[in-house]
Amino acid sequence: MIRLILVAVFVVLFLILSIPLLIIEYFIGKFNMDVKNRSSLAIVNWAFRCVLFISGVSVTAIGEENIPKDEPVLYIGNHRSDFDTLLTYVRVPRPTGYVAKIELLKIPLLSHWMKYLHCLFIDRGDIKQSMKIILEAIDKIHAGISICIFPEGTRNPVPDTFLKFHSASFKIAEKTGCAIIPMSINNAGAIFEDHLPKIKKTHVVIEYGKPIYTKDLDKESRRHISEAVQGIIEEMYFKNKELV
Repeated sequence: MIRLILVAVFVVLFLILSIPLLIIEYFIGKFNMDVKNRSSLAIVNWAFRCVLFISGVSVTAIGEENIPKDEPVLYIGNHRSDFDTLLTYVRVPRPTGYVAKIELLKIPLLSHWMKYLHCLFIDRGDIKQSMKIILEAIDKIHAGISICIFPEGTRNPVPDTFLKFHSASFKIAEKTGCAIIPMSINNAGAIFEDHLPKIKKTHVVIEYGKPIYTKDLDKESRRHISEAVQGIIEEMYFKNKELV
Protein backbone atom coordinates (compact mmCIF):
# COMPACT_ATOMS: atom_id res chain seq x y z
CA MET A 1 0.00 0.00 0.00
CA ILE A 2 2.94 2.35 0.60
CA ARG A 3 3.79 2.48 -3.11
CA LEU A 4 0.16 3.19 -4.00
CA ILE A 5 0.03 6.06 -1.50
CA LEU A 6 3.34 7.50 -2.73
CA VAL A 7 2.21 7.30 -6.36
CA ALA A 8 -1.13 8.93 -5.54
CA VAL A 9 0.56 11.76 -3.62
CA PHE A 10 3.08 12.34 -6.41
CA VAL A 11 0.39 12.45 -9.11
CA VAL A 12 -1.80 14.86 -7.15
CA LEU A 13 1.16 17.13 -6.37
CA PHE A 14 2.36 17.05 -9.97
CA LEU A 15 -1.06 17.96 -11.34
CA ILE A 16 -1.46 20.84 -8.89
CA LEU A 17 2.09 22.18 -9.10
CA SER A 18 2.14 21.88 -12.89
CA ILE A 19 -0.70 24.40 -13.32
CA PRO A 20 1.80 27.19 -14.11
CA LEU A 21 3.43 24.88 -16.66
CA LEU A 22 0.07 24.27 -18.30
CA ILE A 23 -0.34 28.02 -18.69
CA ILE A 24 3.19 28.46 -20.04
CA GLU A 25 2.71 25.58 -22.48
CA TYR A 26 -0.55 27.13 -23.66
CA PHE A 27 1.18 30.37 -24.62
CA ILE A 28 4.16 28.54 -26.16
CA GLY A 29 1.67 26.75 -28.40
CA LYS A 30 0.31 30.08 -29.59
CA PHE A 31 3.70 30.93 -31.09
CA ASN A 32 5.36 27.59 -31.84
CA MET A 33 3.36 24.37 -31.70
CA ASP A 34 6.40 22.18 -32.40
CA VAL A 35 8.22 23.58 -29.35
CA LYS A 36 5.10 23.02 -27.25
CA ASN A 37 4.82 19.43 -28.46
CA ARG A 38 8.42 18.72 -27.54
CA SER A 39 8.33 20.46 -24.17
CA SER A 40 5.04 18.84 -23.14
CA LEU A 41 6.48 15.47 -24.11
CA ALA A 42 9.55 16.09 -21.93
CA ILE A 43 7.52 17.25 -18.92
CA VAL A 44 5.12 14.30 -18.96
CA ASN A 45 7.95 11.85 -19.69
CA TRP A 46 9.66 13.06 -16.51
CA ALA A 47 6.47 12.65 -14.47
CA PHE A 48 5.82 9.16 -15.87
CA ARG A 49 9.40 8.08 -15.14
CA CYS A 50 8.97 9.25 -11.56
CA VAL A 51 5.77 7.21 -11.20
CA LEU A 52 7.48 4.11 -12.59
CA PHE A 53 10.45 4.63 -10.25
CA ILE A 54 8.21 5.04 -7.20
CA SER A 55 6.27 1.95 -8.28
CA GLY A 56 9.45 -0.11 -8.44
CA VAL A 57 9.00 -0.96 -12.12
CA SER A 58 11.96 -2.05 -14.21
CA VAL A 59 11.71 -2.51 -17.97
CA THR A 60 13.56 -4.56 -20.54
CA ALA A 61 12.94 -3.02 -23.97
CA ILE A 62 13.63 -5.00 -27.13
CA GLY A 63 13.61 -3.76 -30.70
CA GLU A 64 13.50 -0.01 -30.12
CA GLU A 65 15.69 0.36 -33.19
CA ASN A 66 12.65 -0.73 -35.22
CA ILE A 67 10.85 2.54 -34.49
CA PRO A 68 11.41 5.13 -37.25
CA LYS A 69 12.64 8.38 -35.71
CA ASP A 70 11.92 10.68 -38.66
CA GLU A 71 8.25 9.94 -39.28
CA PRO A 72 5.03 9.43 -37.30
CA VAL A 73 3.95 5.85 -36.72
CA LEU A 74 0.97 3.87 -35.48
CA TYR A 75 1.79 1.84 -32.37
CA ILE A 76 -0.42 -1.21 -31.89
CA GLY A 77 -0.19 -3.06 -28.58
CA ASN A 78 -1.86 -5.49 -26.21
CA HIS A 79 -3.50 -3.99 -23.14
CA ARG A 80 -3.36 -5.52 -19.65
CA SER A 81 -2.78 -2.54 -17.37
CA ASP A 82 -3.41 1.16 -16.92
CA PHE A 83 0.39 1.33 -16.61
CA ASP A 84 0.72 0.38 -20.30
CA THR A 85 0.53 4.05 -21.27
CA LEU A 86 3.27 5.07 -18.83
CA LEU A 87 5.49 2.13 -19.76
CA THR A 88 5.37 2.89 -23.45
CA TYR A 89 5.09 6.68 -23.45
CA VAL A 90 8.48 7.18 -21.80
CA ARG A 91 10.04 5.41 -24.80
CA VAL A 92 8.46 7.32 -27.70
CA PRO A 93 11.02 9.28 -29.77
CA ARG A 94 8.53 11.93 -30.95
CA PRO A 95 5.21 13.49 -29.85
CA THR A 96 2.61 10.74 -29.61
CA GLY A 97 -1.11 10.81 -28.93
CA TYR A 98 -2.82 7.90 -27.22
CA VAL A 99 -6.39 6.81 -27.84
CA ALA A 100 -7.94 6.77 -24.35
CA LYS A 101 -11.34 6.14 -22.83
CA ILE A 102 -13.61 9.18 -22.74
CA GLU A 103 -14.09 8.91 -18.96
CA LEU A 104 -10.61 10.42 -18.48
CA LEU A 105 -11.94 13.75 -19.73
CA LYS A 106 -13.65 14.12 -16.36
CA ILE A 107 -10.34 14.26 -14.46
CA PRO A 108 -9.27 17.91 -14.16
CA LEU A 109 -5.70 18.87 -15.06
CA LEU A 110 -4.88 15.32 -16.19
CA SER A 111 -7.22 15.77 -19.15
CA HIS A 112 -5.54 19.09 -19.94
CA TRP A 113 -2.12 17.43 -20.15
CA MET A 114 -3.57 14.61 -22.24
CA LYS A 115 -5.00 17.13 -24.71
CA TYR A 116 -1.61 18.87 -24.89
CA LEU A 117 -0.14 15.46 -25.77
CA HIS A 118 -2.67 14.99 -28.60
CA CYS A 119 -4.57 12.20 -26.88
CA LEU A 120 -7.93 11.28 -28.36
CA PHE A 121 -10.88 10.31 -26.18
CA ILE A 122 -13.07 7.51 -27.45
CA ASP A 123 -16.57 6.54 -26.37
CA ARG A 124 -16.57 2.78 -26.88
CA GLY A 125 -20.37 2.69 -26.82
CA ASP A 126 -20.79 5.19 -29.64
CA ILE A 127 -19.82 3.80 -33.05
CA LYS A 128 -20.17 7.17 -34.81
CA GLN A 129 -17.93 8.89 -32.28
CA SER A 130 -15.41 6.03 -32.53
CA MET A 131 -15.15 6.51 -36.29
CA LYS A 132 -14.73 10.24 -35.78
CA ILE A 133 -11.77 9.53 -33.51
CA ILE A 134 -10.19 7.38 -36.23
CA LEU A 135 -10.49 10.34 -38.63
CA GLU A 136 -8.94 12.65 -36.03
CA ALA A 137 -6.09 10.18 -35.56
CA ILE A 138 -5.50 10.23 -39.33
CA ASP A 139 -5.25 14.03 -39.15
CA LYS A 140 -2.74 13.73 -36.30
CA ILE A 141 -0.53 11.41 -38.35
CA HIS A 142 -0.65 13.85 -41.27
CA ALA A 143 0.44 16.57 -38.82
CA GLY A 144 3.48 14.53 -37.78
CA ILE A 145 2.10 13.15 -34.50
CA SER A 146 2.42 9.42 -33.83
CA ILE A 147 -0.61 7.56 -32.50
CA CYS A 148 -0.76 4.67 -30.04
CA ILE A 149 -3.85 2.51 -29.80
CA PHE A 150 -4.70 -0.68 -27.94
CA PRO A 151 -7.10 -2.33 -30.40
CA GLU A 152 -8.48 -4.89 -27.97
CA GLY A 153 -10.78 -2.00 -27.10
CA THR A 154 -10.49 -2.36 -23.34
CA ARG A 155 -8.06 -3.57 -20.71
CA ASN A 156 -7.94 -7.38 -20.82
CA PRO A 157 -8.19 -8.74 -17.23
CA VAL A 158 -7.10 -12.31 -18.08
CA PRO A 159 -3.33 -12.94 -18.10
CA ASP A 160 -1.74 -14.53 -21.18
CA THR A 161 -4.85 -14.04 -23.32
CA PHE A 162 -5.77 -11.61 -26.08
CA LEU A 163 -9.08 -10.09 -27.06
CA LYS A 164 -9.71 -9.83 -30.79
CA PHE A 165 -8.17 -6.69 -32.26
CA HIS A 166 -10.66 -4.23 -33.77
CA SER A 167 -9.84 -3.81 -37.46
CA ALA A 168 -10.97 -0.15 -37.57
CA SER A 169 -7.80 0.84 -35.69
CA PHE A 170 -5.71 -0.14 -38.71
CA LYS A 171 -7.52 2.32 -40.98
CA ILE A 172 -5.19 4.94 -39.53
CA ALA A 173 -2.21 3.29 -41.21
CA GLU A 174 -4.08 2.44 -44.42
CA LYS A 175 -5.24 6.02 -44.95
CA THR A 176 -1.93 7.70 -44.06
CA GLY A 177 0.67 5.19 -45.25
CA CYS A 178 2.44 5.38 -41.90
CA ALA A 179 4.29 2.43 -40.42
CA ILE A 180 2.54 0.08 -38.01
CA ILE A 181 4.76 -0.80 -35.04
CA PRO A 182 3.58 -4.00 -33.30
CA MET A 183 4.20 -3.70 -29.57
CA SER A 184 4.00 -6.53 -27.02
CA ILE A 185 3.89 -5.79 -23.29
CA ASN A 186 4.62 -8.61 -20.83
CA ASN A 187 3.74 -8.64 -17.12
CA ALA A 188 2.25 -5.14 -16.83
CA GLY A 189 -0.78 -6.48 -14.97
CA ALA A 190 1.53 -7.61 -12.16
CA ILE A 191 2.24 -3.99 -11.26
CA PHE A 192 -1.26 -3.21 -10.00
CA GLU A 193 -4.31 -4.90 -11.53
CA ASP A 194 -3.47 -8.48 -10.55
CA HIS A 195 -3.47 -7.65 -6.82
CA LEU A 196 -5.51 -4.51 -6.23
CA PRO A 197 -5.04 -2.20 -4.38
CA LYS A 198 -1.30 -2.86 -4.01
CA ILE A 199 1.41 -1.69 -6.37
CA LYS A 200 4.24 -4.21 -6.43
CA LYS A 201 7.82 -4.13 -7.66
CA THR A 202 7.65 -5.64 -11.15
CA HIS A 203 9.78 -6.41 -14.17
CA VAL A 204 8.11 -5.69 -17.51
CA VAL A 205 9.29 -6.69 -20.98
CA ILE A 206 8.31 -4.58 -24.00
CA GLU A 207 9.19 -5.59 -27.55
CA TYR A 208 8.74 -3.50 -30.68
CA GLY A 209 8.34 -5.42 -33.93
CA LYS A 210 9.61 -4.37 -37.33
CA PRO A 211 7.60 -1.62 -39.07
CA ILE A 212 4.82 -2.75 -41.37
CA TYR A 213 3.74 -0.52 -44.27
CA THR A 214 0.35 -1.40 -45.72
CA LYS A 215 1.45 -0.10 -49.14
CA ASP A 216 3.90 -3.00 -49.29
CA LEU A 217 1.13 -5.57 -48.78
CA ASP A 218 -1.12 -7.14 -51.37
CA LYS A 219 -4.88 -6.63 -51.22
CA GLU A 220 -5.56 -9.87 -49.35
CA SER A 221 -2.89 -9.17 -46.74
CA ARG A 222 -4.30 -5.68 -46.17
CA ARG A 223 -7.75 -7.20 -45.58
CA HIS A 224 -6.34 -9.35 -42.78
CA ILE A 225 -3.85 -6.87 -41.34
CA SER A 226 -5.46 -6.84 -37.88
CA GLU A 227 -5.15 -10.63 -37.53
CA ALA A 228 -1.58 -10.56 -38.85
CA VAL A 229 -0.44 -7.84 -36.43
CA GLN A 230 -2.19 -9.57 -33.52
CA GLY A 231 -0.35 -12.76 -34.46
CA ILE A 232 3.00 -10.95 -34.42
CA ILE A 233 2.27 -9.42 -31.02
CA GLU A 234 1.16 -12.76 -29.56
CA GLU A 235 4.31 -14.43 -30.90
CA MET A 236 6.54 -11.78 -29.28
CA TYR A 237 4.54 -11.93 -26.06
CA PHE A 238 4.84 -15.68 -25.51
CA LYS A 239 8.49 -15.69 -26.62
CA ASN A 240 9.29 -13.08 -23.95
CA LYS A 241 7.46 -14.74 -21.06
CA GLU A 242 10.68 -16.43 -19.99
CA LEU A 243 12.35 -13.00 -19.63
CA VAL A 244 9.88 -11.73 -17.01
